[in-house]
Amino acid sequence: MTDRVRRAVLVGNSDGIGLAFTRRLLADGWRVAGLSRRDNVINVPTYTHHTVDVTAPDYPEVLAKAIDELGGVDLCVFAAGVGEPIDLADLPAQTHTFEVNLMGAVRTVATVVPRMIDAGEGHFLGISSLADRMVSSGSPGYAGSKAGLSSYLLGLSRPLRDRGVSVTTVRFGFVDTKMAKGPVRPLMISVDRAVEILVRCVRTRPVLVSRPRRMALLTSALATFTRPR
Repeated sequence: MTDRVRRAVLVGNSDGIGLAFTRRLLADGWRVAGLSRRDNVINVPTYTHHTVDVTAPDYPEVLAKAIDELGGVDLCVFAAGVGEPIDLADLPAQTHTFEVNLMGAVRTVATVVPRMIDAGEGHFLGISSLADRMVSSGSPGYAGSKAGLSSYLLGLSRPLRDRGVSVTTVRFGFVDTKMAKGPVRPLMISVDRAVEILVRCVRTRPVLVSRPRRMALLTSALATFTRPR
């Protein structure tokens, strides 16, 4: 086992799960570079922050610079995400959801993963949602973008495994953050619980994790009945 400091890039860590997981990695001795559209409150020597939106034209260049400053990347976590209820008078908002949740992840992979392949090792972890199984008339952009994200990451996992790179897709249900909207949020878990799940994923590198399990079973059953007929 090498004694060198592990290096992580966290995309989407101004608040919520991304911020909490950044703090946990730092506490565990990682060097971390964070990228988000807003600054955060972390101020320690082992952390650097880059304020950039994943939809910005220069995002890949900023991400590449962050990795170069770290001296490489062992772990990349894509935690950026948005989602708004549909408003037929503002369909571009649904377009923006795809640009952040799906294309933001695809652009991140395109910058980070080739470096991991060259190094012969690495771990890409993407935070998706149990909504990826649902056809949502209320938030079609969110559900659709998460479906695309899960499918893309799961598809990448096999060819990259042979190159020493692991890909993990984490499908969460409701987590107690600002993203948990709506009057009914069944089986919602805390941010601390979500972080513990991610810590275990970093240690064991599974291909797919769906939590909470009961919510995963429920959404799978509901998906059968919510598809248009």
